[in-house]
Amino acid sequence: MFQSPKIVLTENEKINKKQHISEKDRVKIEALVGVKCKPAEIAEQIGCSERTIKREIKRGTVKLITSELIYYETYKADYAQAQHEKRAKNKGRYAKINNNPELRKYVENKIKKEKYSPEAALLSAKNDGIEVDISVKTLYNSIDRGDISIKRRDLLRKEGWAKEHPKPRKGIHTKGLSIEERPEEANNRSELGHWEGDLVVSGRNGAGVLLTLTDRKSREEIIVKLPNREQKSVESALEKMKNKNFKTITWDNGSEFLNFNALQNASGALCYYAHPYSSWERGSNENANGIIRRFFPKGTDFSKVPIRKIQQVQNWMNNYPRKILDGLSANLFLSKSVI
Repeated sequence: MFQSPKIVLTENEKINKKQHISEKDRVKIEALVGVKCKPAEIAEQIGCSERTIKREIKRGTVKLITSELIYYETYKADYAQAQHEKRAKNKGRYAKINNNPELRKYVENKIKKEKYSPEAALLSAKNDGIEVDISVKTLYNSIDRGDISIKRRDLLRKEGWAKEHPKPRKGIHTKGLSIEERPEEANNRSELGHWEGDLVVSGRNGAGVLLTLTDRKSREEIIVKLPNREQKSVESALEKMKNKNFKTITWDNGSEFLNFNALQNASGALCYYAHPYSSWERGSNENANGIIRRFFPKGTDFSKVPIRKIQQVQNWMNNYPRKILDGLSANLFLSKSVI
């Protein structure tokens, strides 16, 4: 009988035995089975466990017939490889996030319970000292394949193509400064204190509105509940925020912001106006308003929303990690900034 040569494995080789059989290994197994080698001997030759070889031989064994019409069973490498490829195809790609149960549990909680986006969930995990070994794209792929308990419908804001902005309509606000006159420090976001502002209104039959202000550099958010959308209400709210670092505020062209001088006196800031129908010129504030609508959908009557709940949304936004701030939230960014 053929005796396979003995191979002495080092301690490291014994520890690092193969977990998977390759196509080349299967050809070798077929040859060794053909000369009646025992599974233990084959395992030693291949460099894996005896149990692995036994399972492999069982899965790759086929029934053949001789020219004398006698049936017999033997291991065939090509059949075993075909079976392996079929199983791999049916199984699909292994979800990398399953290698990190702590991260998986963390992002599932952040997305489903705390309304984070996949990207923000990963940024938050890094800030909390959890090892993040997957990309945002990989996480989205895991969601699409059903690898974790998150569905696309759990994502409150869907991915989409960025819109190409049309050219702004010319014209300057009749009673104030145009955005074209805004200082460069505000345009390039090089310093704190340059804000964008607007109102988020109630539904058709609702009363009350939200005054929203967004710092262009830090993305700090201020949300104030107002009884109505009259400019007097806006001025009153601004006067109560004299302690804020308002250098400039860029407003929408709504009628509630028409009195240029009154807004400047109330806020202590230079006030500028975007071009008509050019909301992207106040992109930070528009994006913030979209986030606010996650919590207060269109049709909400803000007169019935408690101030406490509005404050909770403001706190959520200021603690939300942002890629543009290198994963920091507005609060963390401000704590590290020198004004």
